[in-house]
Amino acid sequence: MIMKSRLLRYSRRLLKGVALTCCASLLVASKAPSLLEQVKTSGKLVVLSQNGPTTYYEDANGRYTGFEYGMLREFARELGVELEIRDVHDLSHLFNELGNPDSTAHLAAAGLTVTSERREQVRFAPSYFEIRQQVIYRLGEKRPRSVADLEGKNIAVIAGSAHAEQLRKLSQRYENLSWEEISDVDAMELVEMVNEGQYHYAVVDSNAYAVHRGLYPNTHIAFNLTQFQPVSWAFPKGEDDTLYRAARNFMLRANTSGLVAELRELYFGHVSKMNVGGAKTFAQLTRDRLPKWREELQKTADKYGLDWELLAALSYQESHWNPRAKSPTGVRGLMMLTRATAREMGVNRLDPLESIDGGARYFLQVRDKIPARIREPDRTWMALAAYNVGYGHLEDARVLTQQMGGNPDRWADVRDHLPLLAKRQYYKNLKHGYARGWEPVTYVQNIRHYQALLTWTSRIEEQRLAAAAANDDGEALAEVPAAEAAASQSAL
Repeated sequence: MIMKSRLLRYSRRLLKGVALTCCASLLVASKAPSLLEQVKTSGKLVVLSQNGPTTYYEDANGRYTGFEYGMLREFARELGVELEIRDVHDLSHLFNELGNPDSTAHLAAAGLTVTSERREQVRFAPSYFEIRQQVIYRLGEKRPRSVADLEGKNIAVIAGSAHAEQLRKLSQRYENLSWEEISDVDAMELVEMVNEGQYHYAVVDSNAYAVHRGLYPNTHIAFNLTQFQPVSWAFPKGEDDTLYRAARNFMLRANTSGLVAELRELYFGHVSKMNVGGAKTFAQLTRDRLPKWREELQKTADKYGLDWELLAALSYQESHWNPRAKSPTGVRGLMMLTRATAREMGVNRLDPLESIDGGARYFLQVRDKIPARIREPDRTWMALAAYNVGYGHLEDARVLTQQMGGNPDRWADVRDHLPLLAKRQYYKNLKHGYARGWEPVTYVQNIRHYQALLTWTSRIEEQRLAAAAANDDGEALAEVPAAEAAASQSAL
């Protein structure tokens, strides 16, 4: 009986232990995966952003690029997942979507300024950028020097922006301060409104104005409305902070490893170098550099049925005939080919002769995409625009031209609509989104100008050579006997 009792107690302890083990196993099995685990399992990082020059946009090759995109791509790569960007046109909607518990978005990255009001809605990762809010005014008008000078004036800001939040704070001290929050616009459009006199002033971020200032030289910075403010990614508030902590660690490394500095130089370092050299530079380089490449340009142009002056003008616009030229975005060589384009054309872009050949063939490839019904020279001008901004963006401009009553097969009409690709009210409905649409307009205009100058100077050169040859023949004939001269003249 004693042995039986001991066995019974042992069995009960054994069963209890098994039960506890099973319960623990069930608890482990029933534990929901963390947000970070869910992202990795799904293989996708979903980000809310705004298509634009300081965030993300399509490049000339139809691929996404931009400062925010570069950061997000690296973060997604570190997580081992794909990046999915969802464009949100209104900042208020962006924050509402991020705070929606049913949303499938993981974070927001759209050049978001960290403010006290926004901190109540979301959780910010470490900053990777700093901006100042700037008051923009029109040159020729009285320049405001302080917030007090803004009272009684009409001021434009983006709806739901940090600029509106700042003005709300200032209005507690300045009773006559008023402003208008405009939805579905970006900084460029606000600056244009000031440029055209629709508003006295606009408040925009310093980096956005730096990108656009060359387009509206009649505008200028009046004063800084704020000191430098941090810009960061925003995450939903909640108990699960696993993805946030992963982003926090990534951002800390990005700031110290040089990634942030590298991307800033890549996407904003070119801002002050937008304008092409003037006529004096062109004339000097035509004398000093062009002769070295002229023969190859002429040979390549003849090979592919192109006008050599056009090919030379394209090369000058791209590199100023410098075979070692390199842009902040990584294009290189005499024809400034991207690595992908050089690979596609099968050339070494650092070899000047191969660069000329590859650039010529790539231009022809782009031109062949232009509908055959479009006549010259419009077809060439459109091909040059596509060479610069990408064929997809050119097609968007042609669609927009037709929608607005213009002729999509006429360069003059398309040229007038290309700058609209930089305005949210237009690009939000287009297939390829935002583009720096004013750049291909200037690009084509410059090339046409350079081509005309080269054509003119080459014709003058031909006339001078012909005159010199005739003069040399005359002097030679004078030195021989009259009979021989007559024979020579007959032979001619």
